[in-house]
Parts: sequence; structure tokens; C-alpha cells
Amino acid sequence: MTTTVDITLDQALAVIQAARQKAEAQGTLMDIAVVDAGANLKAFVRMDDAFLGSIDISIKKAKTARFFNMPTGDLGKLAQPGASLYHIEFSNEGLITFAGGGASQKQAGGHHRRDRSQW
Repeated sequence: MTTTVDITLDQALAVIQAARQKAEAQGTLMDIAVVDAGANLKAFVRMDDAFLGSIDISIKKAKTARFFNMPTGDLGKLAQPGASLYHIEFSNEGLITFAGGGASQKQAGGHHRRDRSQW
């Protein structure tokens, strides 16, 4: 059994910085959210001129990834018509199940895992 340890503020800020650097390298403007082990907002930044509507999306995407311990794009594949989790996006006060963003978790033993595959 793997025990998830909460993310520290310094780790959350490192995730924010890495995501910001990636967004700048891509020439995109992002709203970036990091949640803790309980899916509570730990850190957030809205880049200058990023869409206001993306604030809610970024927070819900971070929560969705944490609730299901997988990238939202992977969950989205399971939420298609006829799939096992069809309409899951209507649970938990609304989930976001399309790809993009990344997940970060610190596991027992101090091992830190970041999924940057979708940044």
C-alpha cells in the first residue's frame, strides 16, 4: 500500500514555477493550480493576461487529477459515451476530464513524482 504524503508549499511553488516556465517556452498564458493530498488548493498563479475563465478550469483540473490519481486526459478516455465512467464530470461539483496540465504527488519515503507528460 502506498501512502500519499501532503505536498509542501515549497514543492507546490516549484510546480508552479516549472509550469510557468513551460507555458512561457510554449508562448501560452496559463492559470496554474496545485492542490494538496486532500484536493484543497495549495498554490495558484494567474499569468498576466491569462483567461479569467481558466481560473476555475485550472483548479477543477487539479482537483480532478487528485481525486482519481491520474491525468485528466486519461480520465477523459474513461468518461466517453459507453465507457465505464461516462458522465463522471458531473460529480464532485464538476470535474474537468480533458487533457492538459500535470499531476504532482509526494509518496511515502519522500519520493516525489511529477507527471509532466501533459504540460
